[in-house]
Amino acid sequence: MSKEAVDSAALDASRTDASQAPADAGDAGYSKDLKARHVNMIAIGGAIGTGLFLGAGGRLHSAGPALALAYLVCGIFAFFVVRALGEMVLYRPSSGSFVSYAREFLGEKGAYFAGWMYFLNWSTTCIADITAIALYTHYWSFFTDIPQWVLALIALAVVLSVNLISVKYFGEMEFWFAIIKVAALTAFMIIGVFLLASQHEVGGGKPGLSMITDHGGFLPNGMMPVVIVMQGVVFAYASLELVGVAAGETKDPQKIVPRAVNSIMWRVGLFYVGSVVLLALLLPGSVYSADQSPFVTVLSKIGVPAAGDVMNFVVLTAAMSSLNSGLYSTGRILRSMAMAGSAPKFTARMNRNQVPYGGILLTASIGVLGVGLNRIVPDQAFEIVLNVASLGIIGTWVMIMVCHLAFVRRAKEGLITRPKFRLPGSGITEYVTIAFLLAVLCLMWQDAEVGRKTLFLIPIVGVALVIGWLGVRKRVDREAQGLTEPPQEKQDR
Repeated sequence: MSKEAVDSAALDASRTDASQAPADAGDAGYSKDLKARHVNMIAIGGAIGTGLFLGAGGRLHSAGPALALAYLVCGIFAFFVVRALGEMVLYRPSSGSFVSYAREFLGEKGAYFAGWMYFLNWSTTCIADITAIALYTHYWSFFTDIPQWVLALIALAVVLSVNLISVKYFGEMEFWFAIIKVAALTAFMIIGVFLLASQHEVGGGKPGLSMITDHGGFLPNGMMPVVIVMQGVVFAYASLELVGVAAGETKDPQKIVPRAVNSIMWRVGLFYVGSVVLLALLLPGSVYSADQSPFVTVLSKIGVPAAGDVMNFVVLTAAMSSLNSGLYSTGRILRSMAMAGSAPKFTARMNRNQVPYGGILLTASIGVLGVGLNRIVPDQAFEIVLNVASLGIIGTWVMIMVCHLAFVRRAKEGLITRPKFRLPGSGITEYVTIAFLLAVLCLMWQDAEVGRKTLFLIPIVGVALVIGWLGVRKRVDREAQGLTEPPQEKQDR
């Protein structure tokens, strides 16, 4: 038989549409308990976090009002990533999300890389989260005498317990975390607009454009500080892709996901760009600092009682939300990988409440290492893990766009049918987004203190991934050939 005939037969055999798409063995056994309100709030929670509530202060100080442009640009590319993921979700909803799609369109090596880069992001982010929670809790004098590592351990234990009970409890927890964050931001923006409209003094000055024009303009410190903060701005949007994972545990993803994904853009515009513009109009950028939430800075300047306490509670909530999301998503991603042989077998296990506890416990165990880090170097723990996490999220987003390119190519070959909900400008948008993300990596070299150290980690991560693949590839081949026990036998009852 000729090569052309073989290729033609292979194409005919693999033709499918959305309804006939190959299922991910890791999707078996999940409940569908996440409701529309849960998924919508998970999308909001992913778009709003400590990157805004706390991180915007230091970035405003260094980059000035141009930070609003940095948030807008990064927000647009973050939207492209989630929109591409949303299209693949509607093609075939999966709790394995982009790992499952990478397996289908790029092969098992692609799924392996995507999954472990995502795990790298969230496992290290979990350490950053419990560190942040401990630091925020120390704000109140009642907790000052409790060691930082003890508070970090308590936070991990509480959120881990909620995740292990059921997905419904996770959804409820995220729902209320998001409500708190949205309410706090909305209240601040109303106060900010009132101060601006009434020309009420803030810190001894009148708010308005003069706060920008009289203090160095749009780029008070030049363009380089804006370039340097890009890494942190991209990291601030990390967890938007959580919508794709959550879709695997909702009953009607075809209706819920498009609404949740499309709403991300206006949330970015309103909450991130809108808030930063307001902050720049209320006070000079030099007044803000990395040590204090910019919202607390403004509210304290107008004498709002307990402003620090309220905002500290909000940023504490944001950190708890991030930790909650990290445990949830990695549990599902690791289960998808384990069913294919590229993650430890125990991470495929589920409890009676249909929760993949094996993967969640693996992520939590990395968090326990973070507790040790908090005991050994409490002052440096946050910065150390943040650098590693930024590599993980950029790697994950690049893989989502590469996967979407393969997905579109498969559709053009007539092998699958694309849903009507599509990435705008597909065929160009993916390449531009990938180029932007890689450019952020390259520009990190300009930041000698943090960014350059992060780039030095890339060879280490690369070697670890290669060694890991060599260790699992035989098991992956066995799983692909069906030589191991069927999926239902891996579920604890």
